Amino acid sequence: MGYYDSHIPKREDNRKKRASGLSAFFGAIVGAVIVLVSIPALSQTGLLPYDISTNQNETVPTMVEGEPAGLEQTVNLSVNSDITNAVDKVSDAVVGVINLQETNFWSNTGGEGTGSGVIYKQADGKAFVVTNHHVIEGAREVEVSLTDGTRVPAKVLGTDVLTDLAVLEIDDEGVTAVAEFGNSETLRVGEPAVAIGNPLGLAFSSTVTQGIISATERSIPVDLTGNGQIDWHAEVLQTDAAINPGNSGGALLNIQGQVIGINSMKIAQSSVEGIGFAIPTAIAVPVINDLERFSEVRRPQMGVGIRSLSEIPGYHWQETLKLPDEVKAGVFVTSVAPVSPAERAGLQEYDVIVKINDRDIEDGHDLRKFLYTETEIGDEITVTFYREGSKQTTTITLSEQQAF
Repeated sequence: MGYYDSHIPKREDNRKKRASGLSAFFGAIVGAVIVLVSIPALSQTGLLPYDISTNQNETVPTMVEGEPAGLEQTVNLSVNSDITNAVDKVSDAVVGVINLQETNFWSNTGGEGTGSGVIYKQADGKAFVVTNHHVIEGAREVEVSLTDGTRVPAKVLGTDVLTDLAVLEIDDEGVTAVAEFGNSETLRVGEPAVAIGNPLGLAFSSTVTQGIISATERSIPVDLTGNGQIDWHAEVLQTDAAINPGNSGGALLNIQGQVIGINSMKIAQSSVEGIGFAIPTAIAVPVINDLERFSEVRRPQMGVGIRSLSEIPGYHWQETLKLPDEVKAGVFVTSVAPVSPAERAGLQEYDVIVKINDRDIEDGHDLRKFLYTETEIGDEITVTFYREGSKQTTTITLSEQQAF
């Protein structure tokens, strides 16, 4: 009995304390509500040194430490990024290119393939489009799909298998934008790159992907004849901007919205991601100009068919070509064109070329690269070759190449 009596006063004290705490809590809430309600009114009357009214379209002033109350600092925010500006500048100039293949009643082969292209020039009622050679290769007809979906017929002005470029001509009705070429030689590894094209067909037209320039000078081996042998090394830009089938012929942009490359290929392996390539403008623009003017690229030629020694068994090096043991590489002549510089200089079938001027020639790529990058039509070169085991030299005056 005494136990319960002795604790009754303490319970009453606890109840009083709880009631007092609740009163203080509710009082604090009411006070906070009054403050929140009164601040906007005080701000509008000018009694406060700042304005809390906000609007997404208005400038929000900020208080700067150490400056008098009421001084405003304006902060400007841009919703347009450099990338969106670059894309806006070029996107309407990137078109679809449709390769219409031969079809007939008895066969389901053919149909159409799609790639991308870039309108780079507009003049005299015509627009000019650059794309890849492989995009329009084997086409019966070629069409261009503008950004509004309109499909117009295109005339192939010229193609170049070596650089994988082609130039098309269309009527300029409906053309609303022309891309500007930039200088690929000023690019730096790590700077932004934006690819625009039509991956997987026109259903994904004008797709934009972003990345960086991964490398500015890549040499990629290319088999031009399909025989499994390397005929050329394409000089390309490497980027990790996504490039997929259908992007071929599209634009690779710098951050200024200039075309610095024509997207051409990627490494397509399950274990590889983010390795795409584009033909740099430093290489593409001279080729484009020749294709537009002459329907071909004007390059010097010797007038011979060649194969690399590495393409044939070593047995034939000694037994057929009669080469001495010290010859480890070179190209042998498979044919000599009539009335060509090579014929006039006395070159014959099975001659083995090992040097031009002071440059060692190890394979067909070496010979083509030297001719196409270090000589011009009309230049005179000294060719060192072996015939029946005998080392000889001759002088050749290069002429214009008629066909690759």
